[in-house]
Amino acid sequence: MRQRGMNGGTNGNLLDRRARQADIAAMAPSSSAGRVPLRIIFSVATALGFFSAFAVFYFVSTFTDQKAAFGLLLALNLGYWYSWACMTPGILWLTQRFPFDRSAWKIAIPIHIAGVVIAVSLHVVMTVALRMGTYWVIGESLDSWLHEAQEMFIVNFDWEMMTYWTIVGVGTALRYLHEVRAKELNAVQLETRLVEARLHTLQRQMQPHFLFNTLNTISALMHRDVDAADEMIARLSDLLRMSLQRVDVQEVPLKEELDFLSKYLEIEQTRFRDRLTVVFDVQAETLHALVPNLLLQPLVENAIKHGIGPRPTPGQIAVRARISGAMLELDVQDNGVGLSAARLTDFNRGVGLSNTRSRLDHLYGSLHRFEFRQPAEGGLLVCIAIPMAELASGMEEAEAVA
Repeated sequence: MRQRGMNGGTNGNLLDRRARQADIAAMAPSSSAGRVPLRIIFSVATALGFFSAFAVFYFVSTFTDQKAAFGLLLALNLGYWYSWACMTPGILWLTQRFPFDRSAWKIAIPIHIAGVVIAVSLHVVMTVALRMGTYWVIGESLDSWLHEAQEMFIVNFDWEMMTYWTIVGVGTALRYLHEVRAKELNAVQLETRLVEARLHTLQRQMQPHFLFNTLNTISALMHRDVDAADEMIARLSDLLRMSLQRVDVQEVPLKEELDFLSKYLEIEQTRFRDRLTVVFDVQAETLHALVPNLLLQPLVENAIKHGIGPRPTPGQIAVRARISGAMLELDVQDNGVGLSAARLTDFNRGVGLSNTRSRLDHLYGSLHRFEFRQPAEGGLLVCIAIPMAELASGMEEAEAVA
């Protein structure tokens, strides 16, 4: 790009393409890939005007005998770049409207060839008008408007054309960047929906499984303890109501999960009576931590079925929750009959409680831990560690109001 000097002389002034690219890149976060805020465009034009003025001032002062007036040079160069700034939104819009892709390039080429001629002509008209107005203000005159416009159009046409195609090229690149980001976002959203669908399927598998097991327990009690069976039905009603309130909810506060578990244990203790003791060791600061819905109930059910049930004497289950660094650690331990080494290995490889393992994999990926251990004192210990996350304060306040 070339800009006229003080007395009609021609001085070199290259287009700073990196600045132009930085200018157009500002549109990337906006809703449209072809829009740049006007304040950004004119801010960059101002910076380029100052840069051009300093460059011309240095050239005139160093390599010519002419008198260099920085104020005049600044006014001329600002007018030059402000003229391009006024046309940049239109060029970017044209680039988005007629892109150079497989389906539209045959139309885009003649459209943009016409765009070059129109843009260069408009820029010449605006620049010469601003230049003549600037010289009129300081009391000097130039050749006729037509002469100045013809000279600038012929001498600067190659640089003007390069400026236009540079803006088109950057606009095209930003359009492709916008499309790539949109495709990436769509892929992430699709993957998220797929994971959510899998989680919903896994959760719905949990609820019938729990219900059928509880109904089997009630059925067994009906023949030997009708009162106990009636009490279990009442408790099951409460439990089902809680379960329905949490349909399709993937994560709940630990306090809610423990409340649900307590209701379930009331049913089991009706069946086992004094043969089952449950101890809760839960740090207060963990109660608002988010955990997968229906996480603890199947673990406790597994401990009762495989640990406490076969045990001839009374047994105990301990449920613990604590914070360790950035992780929430949950333990379910029983002092039942335990597992053989081979069975313990199978559990750790994913055979045992595969539904729970799948849900943890989907929710936390590699950021969680789910292990089965055999303590020295016997029984089975299930250890879970997940990233510590709490309810947002707004949700906590809503719950308090409710």
